[in-house]
Amino acid sequence: MSADNRGDRPQGGMLRRMFGRLSASNEELQAEELQAEEQRRRAVDAGCTPIAACQDRQEVTVTGTLRAVTLRPRAGVPALEAELFDGTDALDVVWLGRRAIAGIEPGRRLVAHGRVSHARGRRVLFNPRYELRPAGSE
Repeated sequence: MSADNRGDRPQGGMLRRMFGRLSASNEELQAEELQAEEQRRRAVDAGCTPIAACQDRQEVTVTGTLRAVTLRPRAGVPALEAELFDGTDALDVVWLGRRAIAGIEPGRRLVAHGRVSHARGRRVLFNPRYELRPAGSE
C-alpha cells in the first residue's frame, strides 16, 4: 500500500475501537451515542449550539435529552430544574416559580433558547423559551 492510500483509511483499527468500547464506562458509551445522534439532529435543528461550546452570557439555542428533573427551591421560591445533555456536555435548565411543567420529564427531548449563565460552577439557562420534541419522533 502506498503512503497516499494510508490517508484514506479511518484512523484507528476496528480492533482498537472495539476494545475502546469494551473498556469504556456506561456514561462514556451513552455520551458517545448521544453525541453521534445529536450531530445528526443538529443538521435538522440548524442553529443549535453544542453545550460544550456555550460561553457565559451568550444567547444560545441548545437541544438535547433531559437526564434528570428535580424540584429545588432557590431563595424560598420553587424552582423546577432539569439537566439537559447533548453528548458534548450538560447544562441546567431552571424555571423559577414553577413546581411542575407538563412534559418536562427525564428522557424527553427538548430545544431551549436563552442566555447562558453560570451557577455553582455549571452552565445554566434560567426561564428559557423551550420546545418539547415528541418522544420517539426521530
